[in-house]
Amino acid sequence: MKTTMKTLLTIAALRGKSTSPSYRWSGLLLSFLLLLPGLWGCDDDPFKIMWELRPDTVLLYSLARPEMNLNSAFDFIRRNAVRVEAPSAVGEWDVAVDTQNGAIVLVPPGAIGVAKSRAAIAPIDDTTFDEIRRAPSDTTLYIGDRPVVMEVGQLYVIRTRQKQGSYGSLCVYYGKFEPLFLDPEEGRLSFIYDVSPVCNDRKLVPPKK
Repeated sequence: MKTTMKTLLTIAALRGKSTSPSYRWSGLLLSFLLLLPGLWGCDDDPFKIMWELRPDTVLLYSLARPEMNLNSAFDFIRRNAVRVEAPSAVGEWDVAVDTQNGAIVLVPPGAIGVAKSRAAIAPIDDTTFDEIRRAPSDTTLYIGDRPVVMEVGQLYVIRTRQKQGSYGSLCVYYGKFEPLFLDPEEGRLSFIYDVSPVCNDRKLVPPKK
């Protein structure tokens, strides 16, 4: 960059007061290059997604309950509970609640044979909900092929199923959740959660404005 600007400055000095079209183009180019440092120094990123923390809670019901059409699964991408019996629910959830061996568990799609789903859960120890600022990069920490036992006070990171993003790329999304209440006898689970809306981004906090 410095070499180019130095060269153009030398050319401009040699041309003197000439006003031929080629010299004018050199002048215009020089003016543009002088502006570039200011443009490059700008903090604005046209691809940056601005978002805010929106923690929320949800109540789900175990698939072991005899009633039909209860909200037993959760879609972290759209942030809504799902009735797994609904035709529209096929492939549109990340975890389902079940009761196994007297415990409330979350079941990723991969645990029931949906091999292509990337939805998985990573238990996170020795922290709080607000302190989880980034999802783990170690893929071995994520459990997607078996049920995960839920415990009140335990923290978890969720990696969602894969879905096409706004620009056509395949995306997973990362979030976090913490069980607030569970009742294996009644088959109920409530948890607080939040999810980043940024494609394939493990950061769980919004970018600085």
